[in-house]
Amino acid sequence: MDDLRFLLLYGVLAGVLFASFRKAVYDRKVANVPIVGSSGFLASCWDGFRFIHHAPEVIQRGYDLYPEGIFRVARLFRWEYVVCGPKLIKEIGGAPEHTVSFTEGVEETVQAKFTMGRELAENNYHLDLVRTSLTRNLHNCFPDVRDEIICAFDDVLQLQGSEWKSHPVLPTMMAIVARVSNRLFVGLPLCRDKAYLANNVSYTVDVFRSANRITLIPPFLRPQVISSHSAKTDVGFCRIFAPLITNKNKSNAKAVEILGPLIEERLAKEAELGPDWPGRPNDFISWMLDVADEDQKAVLPLTLRILSINMAAIHTSSTAFTQALFDLTTYPEYLLPMREEVERVVEEEGWSKAALNNMVKIDSFLRESQRLNNNGSLGMTRKVIAKEGFQFSDGTVLPCGSYVAVAARPTHYDESKYENAAKFDGFRFARERAEHQATHESNDSQYVFKRQMISTAVDHLPFGTGKHACPGRFFAATELKAMMAHLVLNYDVKPEVEGARPADIVFGQRLSPNPAGRVSFRKRQ
Repeated sequence: MDDLRFLLLYGVLAGVLFASFRKAVYDRKVANVPIVGSSGFLASCWDGFRFIHHAPEVIQRGYDLYPEGIFRVARLFRWEYVVCGPKLIKEIGGAPEHTVSFTEGVEETVQAKFTMGRELAENNYHLDLVRTSLTRNLHNCFPDVRDEIICAFDDVLQLQGSEWKSHPVLPTMMAIVARVSNRLFVGLPLCRDKAYLANNVSYTVDVFRSANRITLIPPFLRPQVISSHSAKTDVGFCRIFAPLITNKNKSNAKAVEILGPLIEERLAKEAELGPDWPGRPNDFISWMLDVADEDQKAVLPLTLRILSINMAAIHTSSTAFTQALFDLTTYPEYLLPMREEVERVVEEEGWSKAALNNMVKIDSFLRESQRLNNNGSLGMTRKVIAKEGFQFSDGTVLPCGSYVAVAARPTHYDESKYENAAKFDGFRFARERAEHQATHESNDSQYVFKRQMISTAVDHLPFGTGKHACPGRFFAATELKAMMAHLVLNYDVKPEVEGARPADIVFGQRLSPNPAGRVSFRKRQ
């Protein structure tokens, strides 16, 4: 262990020196992009360490200085170029993949080739199904979603009579979201299997925890994905360090053990009866079988893609709902108006996806919560991959290999874009829609749409914007609105500590709701 610690320390020190050299080179290449922080040999390395726990302040300072421009900040082993202002954000959102790569940006953020596997990172056809098949089936599948929400809240919260019961919000919401999402992914009864759900949740946590660990390792020492093309030293490094960084293989094996028999049964029926056999479930497994190449129609590749979809769904929806629940207990005056809206809409239209569209206050509350509690100081991370670099309209050229992101959180807190921007105003967007409709004779559907939860814009970036805006936002919005409507209709909630909202956890550019934050629930009185 002493030798291992020495090697780790040596690697970190070597990485710092290497990163400093690279920073010096990039200083000369991009001399016209201002630095927020230090540019010195060692001082910029210290800034990179500080960024881990002080990113929000650093990015806000850069935004205050260059609200319509570009600046850069030191990360541990590279520079991060940060874009501000509607014009430049739109340029990043519309940049072609062969010039500024969304895929490579995600890889740097999640380290997917290592935390999830090379096959998933390089052949992600399942993500297209989120945009197409999943979105198209939301209306038909909504009764299943609604049924699972009812059962999941009852089973997870386990409330009796009029008692108050305290729960850690993030783990509780991960358990509920995992059940609701898997009702569409794999269906009954597996979506209620405790071992299956626990594995999906632990895999989700492990992906982001592992990615965080990898970002602390110098790039040239980071573990490579084991393959037939890997050098022996890379394979040896992986075998030594992989168990210290990720539990991916353990999660994969558990998923195959639990999900494998169901997939084998589906594959056998497809082979025997064709793709339109009677009683074929309308779920994500079936949608994958409709489009997968023949070599992908096997237990392992299909199982890994279900794991991947779970990771995305559980992470995004559970963190968003946790933040919204913290907002609801911090500002309890919003509960009764939302409850009254849900009661009215359900009485008139029943429970349906179309009815959710008329729950304007629910939609507005969630959109406002997302605005103030984005999942990071930065968003829309991209990597410049064109050899000639990428040139913005203001003449700034970022060199090939550089990483660029947009200042998401400061944009949401910008007083020029939102009145009283730092104040939580749960019905902000509902009020704007109502005021617009009251002052315009014609029904401007475009204006209304731009203030809905699913709408993206250069000044509203929880789902990104442009050609790579989050493909799962339609499912996420449906799920979150249905969960919030169910919650306010059937439960009372209060904070663990009156007037104290649990502080977010900062790690680099990520902001996460505090996993220790608790809220008390009871059945509606």
